[in-house]
Amino acid sequence: MNAALPLAATPVRMVMKEQLVAEAFAEPDPVHTGPVTKTTQIIAIYGKGGIGKSFTLANLSYMMAQQGKKVLLIGCDPKSDTTSLLFGGRACPTIIETSSKKKLAGEPVSIGDVCFKRDGVFAMELGGPEVGRGCGGRGIIHGFETLEKLGFHDWGFDYVLLDFLGDVVCGGFGLPIARDMCQKVIVVASNDLQSLYVANNVCSAVEYFRKLGGNVGVAGMVINKDDGTGEAQAFADHAGIPVLAAIPAHEDIRRKSAAYEIIGTAESQWGGLFAGLAQNVADAPPVRPKPLSQDGLLGLFSADQTGRDIVLQPATVADMLGREHVVKPTLEVVYDAV
Repeated sequence: MNAALPLAATPVRMVMKEQLVAEAFAEPDPVHTGPVTKTTQIIAIYGKGGIGKSFTLANLSYMMAQQGKKVLLIGCDPKSDTTSLLFGGRACPTIIETSSKKKLAGEPVSIGDVCFKRDGVFAMELGGPEVGRGCGGRGIIHGFETLEKLGFHDWGFDYVLLDFLGDVVCGGFGLPIARDMCQKVIVVASNDLQSLYVANNVCSAVEYFRKLGGNVGVAGMVINKDDGTGEAQAFADHAGIPVLAAIPAHEDIRRKSAAYEIIGTAESQWGGLFAGLAQNVADAPPVRPKPLSQDGLLGLFSADQTGRDIVLQPATVADMLGREHVVKPTLEVVYDAV
């Protein structure tokens, strides 16, 4: 009877070893020096809920399409309202809801089930779980997993605009920054403390991941409902990011937005504003922001708005008990060191 070969000497192991040695000595493919075949700019837009991200993006994407660009707008907010203005107030079937129904029916999800278009703008909504039935951030992750299965990385768009809720800083909503899924971030804010607080948080997240080796930067800020008081401009100056556009707090804009009317057209009186925004979005490089401290952020506003003149008074035990506190001697026995 022949003795068994040692494990390291089996034919399979020897073949595997030869293959690994051959791979180690193989010359790597030459660096690509030809023309770039894919130049998609993937841009994540963040801002406080209700600040006007969807309004800004619907008009921006429409203007880009009118300029001959191929644009994909993806709503990444569980409210699923990013595309409502684009489609005249009509709700767009979400990826999460559609994929759940298709899965129950044993059918695959197709592009036509979740992606719709208007005048050259392609749009879809990731959606989110029903209220109280799941994590919105996890829903975002699931939505992007579905997009990847549909071929997201092979699509040929000039711009992909991602509309993210900025109030929430959990993992799902920070996905494009944490995983380098976009090249740059744009923040939408106004001249109020809460929207600038969110913008500062987004800048902090970008800077945090840059320190970890990430590549995403902030391209700039869009000031929406600008009333001219200047706090948002001051924030942008301190954070080292440009203002890409200032959309005024104008009654005509408010009224048309409420009526689901696109104003980012050449015929509109606001067409030049959005044409300039489109150009600035295209040209603005991603930069490392300089987030402000809490005191620095408050310092952008007058004291009567933020309460900066208030002095913090420490509470006492008597305050907590509602009566005088009698200090009782401890019963703990303390032994002297031998």
